[in-house]
Amino acid sequence: MESFLNSKSKREKGKLWLLLFAFLACFAGNVFGQNLDVLAEKIRTGSTEQKRDALFQLRNLETAEASRIAIPALQDSNEIVRVTATYSIIYLPSDEAAQVLLPLLQDKSPFVRKETCYALGKTKNPLAVQPLLEILQKDKFPEVKVASVIALGEIGEVGAIDFLLKILQNNPKDSEVFLRRSAARSIGQIAQIQQIKLSYVVTPESLLPEKYDTFANLKYSNLAETNSSFQKSVSVLLSILKNEKESDDVRREAAFALGTIGDKSVIANLQNNLSAKDYYLAEICKEGLAKISK
Repeated sequence: MESFLNSKSKREKGKLWLLLFAFLACFAGNVFGQNLDVLAEKIRTGSTEQKRDALFQLRNLETAEASRIAIPALQDSNEIVRVTATYSIIYLPSDEAAQVLLPLLQDKSPFVRKETCYALGKTKNPLAVQPLLEILQKDKFPEVKVASVIALGEIGEVGAIDFLLKILQNNPKDSEVFLRRSAARSIGQIAQIQQIKLSYVVTPESLLPEKYDTFANLKYSNLAETNSSFQKSVSVLLSILKNEKESDDVRREAAFALGTIGDKSVIANLQNNLSAKDYYLAEICKEGLAKISK
């Protein structure tokens, strides 16, 4: 009898906990909804700082519902608010995020256009590729061009490579080091996405804790065998790697891209740089060889 009562008591307690959990979930949902209403009101009627604060809070929620509330701020009269909003809507579904961001590539403010490029890269949506290529070719501001190149690398569409190669085929200029570096990196990132479906940050993994050691367990095919854009990339990137007058940063990114493309014809060139004075370049070449030899 006592055992039965204890069992019944446990069942009753279980029901009470379930009711309490449901109540708390409902309460939290109501509070969440109220908070979103408050933030939406700040975006409509607040000062510039209040709007920015609300947009930061929406971004930190990392939900599509919160990002959707930020959309009206993309049309705000203040460019600082518009810029902040570009990063607050990136948790929308990819197509939706791209569609609301793309008009800002025509914004009168170079600052807004630049940050919009970066935000489009975060969407990883192919819809943004052609508009970003148009920015790359037509925008008069170097920082906006660089942002478009970086975004193209994050999106990972092979069709962008030929346009990135045109940047690298120009003679190197001190004023274009960051643009050239970004173009080489983006080619490497596009190759990385084709190889393992992930973008890649170029930091020699020998300088990182072991838990970040990823390349050793990955297999790379020779992208140059099956794609003419990657095939053309190999010769251009090799010329950069061999050119000691080229910026160290650009040579490092070229080495990374060569290793990621996976063409065995570059093995000797990467080996030649294993004892380079630039330690970062040597390590990147070492990692490239490990990828190609698999």
